[in-house]
Amino acid sequence: MDRLRLIAGERTVQVMAGVVVLAALWLAWHGPLWVWLVVPLGVMAQFVNEYGLHRHVFHMAPPRAQWAFDLLYRAHYGHHDFPTNPQLFFAPMFVVLPVLALNFFALWGLLALIGLTQALPIAVAVVLIGGTATFMGYEWFHTTAHVTGQKGVLGRRVTMLHAQHHFRDFTRWFHVSPGGEVIDRAMGTAISREDLKSRQRVEFITTLGLRPDDPRLVAARARFAGRYGLSAAEIARAARA
Repeated sequence: MDRLRLIAGERTVQVMAGVVVLAALWLAWHGPLWVWLVVPLGVMAQFVNEYGLHRHVFHMAPPRAQWAFDLLYRAHYGHHDFPTNPQLFFAPMFVVLPVLALNFFALWGLLALIGLTQALPIAVAVVLIGGTATFMGYEWFHTTAHVTGQKGVLGRRVTMLHAQHHFRDFTRWFHVSPGGEVIDRAMGTAISREDLKSRQRVEFITTLGLRPDDPRLVAARARFAGRYGLSAAEIARAARA
């Protein structure tokens, strides 16, 4: 129940839930019945989207400019720096909304360009319903991986693999949603239990390879401390990690 309250109270999740509801109502009123059959394509597309964003955007090389580094820190670096802070569990609105808009208009435009008469309903079904609902599932399982409490089989599996990403090797297991590990295996970013036994933890694991006292990290922590309730003790401990 605490997990549900945490997720339900997150503004990004609230907005995405609203998108799914409004899109479903619009599609029920304006779209042909068959278009609901393409909703699962949005699920698969979001799995790829989740992997690509996590690996290539959230784990991109740290910018030199502080303003750009701060954006990346809020988007993801801060979550690795303070992985138990609930306010840093969720993808920020400045990432989620542009990606949603880009995916929607790109698919709509492409389908219209090739002459499909139902381009708009298909884009609504695939991106705004299938993809967005899958993103909400990601937020549920990502939160599950970071909190304690009773977890089912899927929750325990997600927690185990995501913990390896956070605390063993941040270049492995970019997926979070159940089933997404297929993409990691296909892309060569999976790691077996046997390999784990023979490897040591990656250096500076919680700061994604940066020295914990890197000036960009120090400045970002100071900037976001008040907003995310980071205590002086937590910040000092992070700088020594």
